[in-house]
Amino acid sequence: MDDKIVWFPGHMAKAKRKMIESLSLVDIVIELLDARLPDSSRNPDFLNIFASKPCLTLLTKSGLADDNATERWISNYAQKGETVIAIDCKNKKNLNKIMPSVREILKEKLERYEQKGMNKIIRAMVVGITNVGKSTFINTVTGTKKAKAEDRPGVTRANQWIPSEMGVEFLDTPGVLWHKFDDRQVGIKLACTGAIRDEILDMLELSIHLLDMLREKYPQYITERYKTELIADESSYDLFLRIAKKRGFIRSGGVIDEDRCASVLLDEFRGGLIGKITLD
Repeated sequence: MDDKIVWFPGHMAKAKRKMIESLSLVDIVIELLDARLPDSSRNPDFLNIFASKPCLTLLTKSGLADDNATERWISNYAQKGETVIAIDCKNKKNLNKIMPSVREILKEKLERYEQKGMNKIIRAMVVGITNVGKSTFINTVTGTKKAKAEDRPGVTRANQWIPSEMGVEFLDTPGVLWHKFDDRQVGIKLACTGAIRDEILDMLELSIHLLDMLREKYPQYITERYKTELIADESSYDLFLRIAKKRGFIRSGGVIDEDRCASVLLDEFRGGLIGKITLD
């Protein structure tokens, strides 16, 4: 895997320009971060692009993340003056907290509208990196399937306005990564969660990096999930081979099926089968 991972298709540059052009149309920006990567999944470009707009931050897929780590990150962001809510669209966790927070953030603006006898619909731009769950979030809170959602990066390619009965009109935007991950570890973490297309990655190497992180942060989950004890001086690749043998990923001639084992490891992490894990 290259020292610096680069995945910035042309449509992302166009999407970034469209976001900037649409800023004047919205009252608030709702930024979605992956709860498993509360720091690494934040596009650093957004800090400048949306600096002039009120912002609500949502930690998506929180059902897959370490609850204690999520609380620490929310506290960390709160100390910086940011409003952050951990949500999960599958079980609708904390979705009822979103509108009260939006109204609190826009309190002064909404009061001015009320004083003028105006009952305006709030317009919110929903932003985030690829595969963070923007379209799924919009479909869930609006009770529609108007936003195109799939569990792979790069599905939404254009801005789309979606109305709701909540008094908010949502602008769904394409997922946008930044041009180059100068911190290699950030790129690896994003790749592990599926924010970067698997087709451009070395899946075996990526699964080894995942095992490196799990051994450091959640060694008990490896033992529980794969029924194997960790050996102190063993490399993560040797651990990978032992897991493959345990699972029976053996080709004819006794050759380890590395591709299958790598795919399973990443799929099980992404699906929360290994445990509730936060990599940041």
